[in-house]
Amino acid sequence: MTMRRTRGFTLIELMIVVAIIAILAAIVVPWWGKYAYRARRADAQKLLLHVAQAEERFYTDFNHYPLTASSLGYTTDSPLSENGYYQLSLELPPATSAGQGYVATATPVASGPQRDDKCGALSIDSTGQKLPDPTNTSANSNGNCW
Repeated sequence: MTMRRTRGFTLIELMIVVAIIAILAAIVVPWWGKYAYRARRADAQKLLLHVAQAEERFYTDFNHYPLTASSLGYTTDSPLSENGYYQLSLELPPATSAGQGYVATATPVASGPQRDDKCGALSIDSTGQKLPDPTNTSANSNGNCW
């Protein structure tokens, strides 16, 4: 009597495949989380660059920078970014007379998914310099976040 080999997978082969998938998942899941933060950070970058352009247009017309977002065409003075991850604020930079400079800051919304981002707030000033979060010196966010 000859034995016929049945086709299929053994339990050992299936366990090896499950172990490989678990190892790949352990590598990919943290990487995906960092990617999601970076992708949502583009929302703040877009907001700040749009505000910088609007500030420069306003300066060209009126020879001073406004410090209210409503002067730039926004409906409120603290508008949210397009996707709602960041909130805008405009300030006068230190040692600058009124109307001769600005610092636009995009701060993560406290109840949003970006609240735990290591980069924190992103800023841009009237000279076009992209600034890191001054309250979060450990991230050195100017190089990595912008």
